[in-house]
Formats: sequence, C-alpha cells, structure tokens
Amino acid sequence: MRCHWISVLFLAVITIPQFASSTWWFLSKFQLGTAANPRMYCDHIPGMERKQRRLCQKHPDHMVQVGEGAATGIKECQYQFRQHRWNCSTIDRDASVFGKSLVKSGSREAAFVYAISSAGVVHSISRACNRGDLLNCACDKTRLGKHHDQQGEFAWGGCSTNVRYGSNFARQFIDARERKMRDSRALMNLHNNRVGRKALHKLMRHQCKCHGVSGACNVRTCWTTLPEFREVGAYLKEKYDASLEVSSDPSGTTLITADHLNDNRKSLKTNPPQVHDLVYLEHSSDYCSFDPLIGSIGTAGRPCNKTSKGIDGCDLLCCGRGYDTRRVLVTTPCNCTFKWCCSVECKTCTQWKDEHFCKPLQSFELNKFNATKQQQQQQK
Repeated sequence: MRCHWISVLFLAVITIPQFASSTWWFLSKFQLGTAANPRMYCDHIPGMERKQRRLCQKHPDHMVQVGEGAATGIKECQYQFRQHRWNCSTIDRDASVFGKSLVKSGSREAAFVYAISSAGVVHSISRACNRGDLLNCACDKTRLGKHHDQQGEFAWGGCSTNVRYGSNFARQFIDARERKMRDSRALMNLHNNRVGRKALHKLMRHQCKCHGVSGACNVRTCWTTLPEFREVGAYLKEKYDASLEVSSDPSGTTLITADHLNDNRKSLKTNPPQVHDLVYLEHSSDYCSFDPLIGSIGTAGRPCNKTSKGIDGCDLLCCGRGYDTRRVLVTTPCNCTFKWCCSVECKTCTQWKDEHFCKPLQSFELNKFNATKQQQQQQK
C-alpha cells in the first residue's frame, strides 16, 4: 500500500513540467487523506520550501487540512469571480496552479488569491481542531470564566473554535517562502496573507445557549464558531474591489500607498496600508484573451447576460467582440402541488429560451491558443 501510494504520487509529480514556479497551492491537487503515511509526501510534492517541509514532517496530520484549505480557497475564488473576465481558473498539469505569471505578478487578482487561500487554511485547520482531528490542538482554552457583552454577563462554555492556533500555523507555513525574499512583491504577499488570516478573526461568530426556568435566559453559556466560508469569500471580494495600489519605501522594508497626482506622477505617502486592506503593485491584464501564463482562459464561449450593464453583461464580458445567441429547450418542474401527507408533486414543463455566449476568438488569438496547446503537448 505504501509503495503503491508513493508510485502514484511520483508519477503524478514527474508529469508536471513546471516546477520552477510551483507553489504550496499544489497541495490542493492531491487527496492527501488517502495516504497510508502522510510523511511520505513531504519530500515529493513540489512547491514547498525547506521550512514548509519541516512543518510537514513535524505535523503530517496538518497537511491534509492545508490541502483542503487551499482547495476551499480556490473553489470560493472561482465562485466570487464566476461572472468576471478573470474567473480564477486553474491550469491543469501546472504546479503553479494559477499560471506562473499570475503567481509572480503583483496584480489585484494575485492579491485575492493569496488572501483567500490563506483564509482557507486557517478555516480548515481551526475546524479540524474543533473536531479533534489534530494532535496538537483542541478547543480554545483561553475562553474561560465569565465575560460581558451588550446583552449582559455570560459564561464561556462549550468548544470555542481555536482560530488563534489555525492562524498561527497558517502564518508559519504559508509565509515561509515570502520571508526568504527581499522585494516589494514578497511584502505584498505577506500583507495579503495576513489580510486573509485576519478575515477569520473579524468574522468569528458568537453563539450562546440560555439556561433558566421556562426558557428564561437568566444564565447564558457562550462559545465562538467559524463563519461560513462563503461569508469570508464575500468579505475578501469587497476588499478586492477596494484594494489599494502600493509601492515599497526607499528602504524596501515597508509598503506605502501610492497616490496618483494630476500630472500622472506618483507621490508616495508615508502611511502604510491598513491591516484589512488588500494591496497590489501593478495593474491587471484585461483577461480578454487566452493566456495560461497569467491564468486567463479568455472570455470566448463564456455565457453572458444580454440585459446586464455590469461585468457579467455581454458588452463588458465579451470585450467588445459581440456575442452569439442560441435557442435552447429548457425543462423545468412546474404546477407543483402539495399532497397530504407529505410530498410535493410537479409536472414537467418545457420552453424555449435564448442564451447568449461571447463570440469566438479572432484568428490571431486562435493561433496563439493553438501554439500554446502545441507547446504543452510537447512538454508532456
């Protein structure tokens, strides 16, 4: 069993051609929980720094949660950007996961990816602590005794989520690569990783149970719980929409906000970005064309909303190329009635519906697409 699992992992890894830009996000590609001995993959999966491999060896049970957290972050990223030109698409058979140029870029999209994946790991580790799945952590032991909130006094009880442990482990593991660097992009990534971790702290929920005669709430027992990850994704998406352009200060050790003046020059303020602000260094691509290097699948063939004036509308999503309309037959349940007791019976109705899709690539874009696919085939 052990040899078989190593063989499967080795074959999977050697068929991935791009190691130079690999990242720890690559852990999301594997079902690590199926390994007979999780320590085996610490030295074989690309994308991890020396410190990350040491943490993997020391806490092999945590790596399952790191992989699940990365996968959770990627899935939520794809949901939040499902109607955008850049839809957080991943690149098959690429150890960088999102495309090596996106990984190395200082764009707003890279900022969101770093933050949401960091938040995913905190969420996954903290939840595993509550379930008792990890050896080194359990419920939050600091939530003890009596406390006060707006409703009065309560006593800490139950199993409060140990988000502090999840956040500390995520910081040690995820930040390891960036702490080796000495440039503005590393500072940006560290900042956005921290924004993702702090999102979990900010959105923690407070749940209570009342104790008293006839349902009276004379005594309350309370504990903290994790938010739904969809709430975390929505919060970070708002931060993406309001993200700040930054640059490093002359010493190269601190990020400071960049303010555009009327003459289009930049004046650097002395104030750093706030701890909850997502930050970026460079402006994004338009993501209209297929370019796997930046994680863009383009918008050709994407469904669009003909009547919307937003980013999901055909005018914006299709990048001015126009759209095709297809008439499709849609089957839906209808004329539903409640039957006593206890079921709902529906008839089946069909109707024709117009659906709209962005027009195909122009010839020069199609040639670029075919050349890239041919190059990928040669690498295999």
